[in-house]
Amino acid sequence: MISCDHLTKVYNGAGKSTTILMLVGLIQPTSGACYIDGTEVAAHPIEVKKKIGYMPEDVGFYADRTAEENLDYAARFYGLKDDERKRRVDDLLALVGLDGVGTKVGGYSKGMRQRLGLARALVNDPAVVILDEPTANLDPRGVLDYRRIVRDLADRGTTVLVSSHILSEVGKVCTSVGILARGRLIASGDREVLSRAAMQDKVVIDVDTMTPMPRITNPEILSAEYSQDSCSARIVARGDISALIAKTPYAEGILPRRLAVEKPDMEDILLSYYTEGTA
Repeated sequence: MISCDHLTKVYNGAGKSTTILMLVGLIQPTSGACYIDGTEVAAHPIEVKKKIGYMPEDVGFYADRTAEENLDYAARFYGLKDDERKRRVDDLLALVGLDGVGTKVGGYSKGMRQRLGLARALVNDPAVVILDEPTANLDPRGVLDYRRIVRDLADRGTTVLVSSHILSEVGKVCTSVGILARGRLIASGDREVLSRAAMQDKVVIDVDTMTPMPRITNPEILSAEYSQDSCSARIVARGDISALIAKTPYAEGILPRRLAVEKPDMEDILLSYYTEGTA
């Protein structure tokens, strides 16, 4: 299972970057403690670094070296022998689609550097992988590769923690979500739990008709917006009342062209919690 917490800083000061830096041992908490796989980070930083892989938002490499040379250099810190290191580097370059690229990293695009950053985070075959904005600068193929890699890691039992502003990606790869606001974890759980709690089963219904849309009154409706020409409406209800919505215009001889039910997306969920958590 993917264990993937989304720690977001939609507004500055949420604490996402600080949290990650504490988890990887680059800064120490002023109170409390961080644990990775049962090991306290501040007390055992070297032991923790052996267990984790980390890709920061701004990935840095030696620009005058190739991808292979950069990964080989990183692998040496983990004591890998020559043959093992060579195999590991070759496998990782193939995994992220950079095998056979002899260009020095200084000539890489941002997307290529992002791919290489993911490979470097996996050099030590970590039990926990922490990825900060992993899909930034990736083209569509790169995003698909990233999703595949994360799922493969999860299938092998690796814990993957992702921090991302791209909430649609969070919804696609994460089974567990956490929302951070002003240094506090204000909500956590699987996506469906968060959706139900944050939006209280609200459903958005869009209706298009050929002729003016009749106004609908029902206790389940929380709000309704009608277009200027009244040939369409957006209705927010406590539950899925699409059958009722469809019957109303039909009773007046109006045939709806389109009736679509929208569940809350990750942006809706996040903003609902963030507004509540910072009120």
